[in-house]
Amino acid sequence: MLAIFLATYAAVFVAEIVGDKLLYTTGVLATRYRSGSIVVGMSAAFMCKMAVAVVVGEAISRLPKMLVAVVTGVSFIGVAYTLWRKPDVRAPKAKDSTVMRGAAVAFAAIFFSEWGDVGQVTAAAMAAKFLSGASNRLATGAVIWLGAVAAMVTKGTLAAFLGAGVRMWIANRVSPKVVRYVGTAALLVLGTLAVLESLGILVD
Repeated sequence: MLAIFLATYAAVFVAEIVGDKLLYTTGVLATRYRSGSIVVGMSAAFMCKMAVAVVVGEAISRLPKMLVAVVTGVSFIGVAYTLWRKPDVRAPKAKDSTVMRGAAVAFAAIFFSEWGDVGQVTAAAMAAKFLSGASNRLATGAVIWLGAVAAMVTKGTLAAFLGAGVRMWIANRVSPKVVRYVGTAALLVLGTLAVLESLGILVD
């Protein structure tokens, strides 16, 4: 089982880490929200998406391109709007409220975008490979799911803490209004690229 976990982790991590737009999306979100809240939200989203990947398998890559593009586009627009509406000078808030807000935004940005991406397809392929002929399909599926989620959370955590470092550096040098403008623009660009990729117009 450890070999299956490690194989899935390595395959999904390598597939996702190179040129993945959600890596940058997470980094952008981390410039505005606490890293811990981003990790909580993205972890929940990755758990859901990888569960679907393991259960549905390679069929996830056959979803209608237009459906994937619409959901992805709406998601990125929603997150960009949320970032745009966030005040430049934030009033003090309870820690739990701030954490839940950032977690909710991160969950939405990740869960509702890029279905059938390379990470999910890789996880589905690993499921198809290891589940065929497995004596305990439930346990094997759970191990594959854990490996895929661990890979995605590792990737997202790296991006979130990199974004947090950038946030601290920017806070002392750049106006909050400029950060809001740039962050919103970056999310819109990433969303556009994700929609184009979903439609097959743009290839990684």
